[in-house]
Amino acid sequence: MRFLTGILALVGLLALAAVAYVVWTFRDFDPKAAGVYWNMAQRLAETGNAAEATVWKRRVADGLTFDEVDESIQSVALTENIRDVGQLPLGDQVALMQGEDWRKLKIYLYCNPLTAAKMVEFSEAYSAYLPCRVALVEDDDGALWIYSLDMDMMIHGGKPLPPDLLEEAQHVKEVILAILDGGAEGSF
Repeated sequence: MRFLTGILALVGLLALAAVAYVVWTFRDFDPKAAGVYWNMAQRLAETGNAAEATVWKRRVADGLTFDEVDESIQSVALTENIRDVGQLPLGDQVALMQGEDWRKLKIYLYCNPLTAAKMVEFSEAYSAYLPCRVALVEDDDGALWIYSLDMDMMIHGGKPLPPDLLEEAQHVKEVILAILDGGAEGSF
């Protein structure tokens, strides 16, 4: 019995040390960082898929065609005044290379160049996340989905961004979410 008590005490001590380490590590982080990583961990546990844990996704309303959603995404982006810096019709490219039809997949690249420059000035590592990507993809069942990177990790996942950069990054986040929501609903 004494041995079991000792083991439980050791486990408790290690748990307290782990909690103290996490609290100490996060002390200089953005106040929302713990929530961002908790949400990511929950999505990872639910899906078992690291990519699923780091993205936002919207199911497109039934009855909308790929072309209608494509037009809607571009329309919302134009309305939200974010620069279209490229489009990659990957599904069409795969079909051409395979010589047979393949599911629909298109990647849209959006950017606010001045905000992007400020993010890179803050940390060059942000360049790997540029430009913002939105993907329109047909799943195996023919349903359409819109995906984008969950920007909360970049905005709140570490030390706080300077207030002016935080405001700009939040605005870009709102624009990307508007594109996802508007595209999924077929807004024009």
